[in-house]
Parts: sequence; C-alpha cells; structure tokens
Amino acid sequence: MEQIVDFTVRLIRAGKEAYAKKWSFFGVFFFMFFGSVVVLAQLGLLPNTTPAPIEAAAIVAAPKVSQSARTSEPIASAELPTKIEIPAINLAATIENPTVTTVAVLDGGLQRGAVRYPTSASLGEVGNIVLFGHSSYLPVVGNPAYKTFNGIQKLVAGDVITVYSSRTAYTYRVRSMAKESANDGAIPLDVSGRVLTLATCNSFGTKTDRFVVTADFVESHSIAT
Repeated sequence: MEQIVDFTVRLIRAGKEAYAKKWSFFGVFFFMFFGSVVVLAQLGLLPNTTPAPIEAAAIVAAPKVSQSARTSEPIASAELPTKIEIPAINLAATIENPTVTTVAVLDGGLQRGAVRYPTSASLGEVGNIVLFGHSSYLPVVGNPAYKTFNGIQKLVAGDVITVYSSRTAYTYRVRSMAKESANDGAIPLDVSGRVLTLATCNSFGTKTDRFVVTADFVESHSIAT
C-alpha cells in the first residue's frame, strides 16, 4: 500500500513539474517546427497549394517578327479558339483569349481555364498557336481551373487534340511531349506550318519546370451551329 501511495505522490509531483515547464516545452516545439519549415523551404520540398500566378506566361517568347511577316501563307479564315478536347486523357476545357500580355489579365484567364497566349497564332493561321493552363494534383485545390491541363504529360505521338472555334473544329496530332525547364528558352512563335503547343507548369517539380506538348495540324471542318 505504501508503494502505491509513494508512486501516486511521485506521479503528481511529475505532473506539476511538467505543467510548470509547459511554456518551455512549447517554446522548444515551436523552434523545432519553425526550423523544419525553413529547412524544407530552402530545399524546395514544401508543397504548393495553388499554382504560382501566371508563371506559364513567361514561357512564351515575344514575337521577333510582325504578324504579317510570320504568316507566309494566305489566311483563309483566322478564328479564336473557344474550347479544347483531348479524348486520350479525358480533357475538356474552355479557352480564354486575352488581348494583352499583362500578368494580371493572363492570370485571371487561368482562373477560368486554358489561355491562348495573345501574340501566338490564331486557328486557321500559319504559325504556332500556344495554349497554356495550370496543373495541380493536390486534393486541397478546389478550383478545377487549376487542373485544366492535368495529364498532358501522358500524351504520346499520334494522340488527337481537337480545338474548336465558334464554328469550326481543328484537329491536331501530337508530335512530341517533353518536360522542359523555363530556363531552356522560350517557346517559338515563328514556325513553319500550323502548329499547336500546349504548356503547363509541373506541380511536382520546381516552379520553372513545365510540360510542353507539340502537335501538328491535320484538318478542319465546320461544326453544326
């Protein structure tokens, strides 16, 4: 019985000592937690809950030639894209067409879907039409626009991409898919033929990483209104 009483007394004393030192414990815990966050941030291991604003806009080169000089073939009909579909990865998204390259404007477009880079080609033109969008695989991301281009890294040569205007469907076939760094250089706008480029940030790499899909024009046809 005396042993039980002695053990109980010691336990009470230990509890009182622990309570008296609670602030010291919290101080040590906070220091360790904050230090761990700083170290992880320096190593680039902290997850992004939302994509960095409009970093995709910086991947496109400013055109080195004028629109008329870039288009060497007659333009039968230049149209703005309104939506994109890629059956191979079950992707369907609307496309915004801002008229300026202001960061705030482009970022606003990315909040709603894919965005055509304003100085890239239009549908029906010779040149490179560049579409970019966010990608994220984090479950905490609520806005579906942040996942617009999820899965484009899975595309392989031969996969079909359809881009629509208000009256025409344009079919492209994937030529290549590559993981690139924004430091490798900008996406060229002055190209021969009719080319489609899709680009997105890589959520699992550094903020400069991106997936780039290049596709070639196949055909176009009118759609029912």
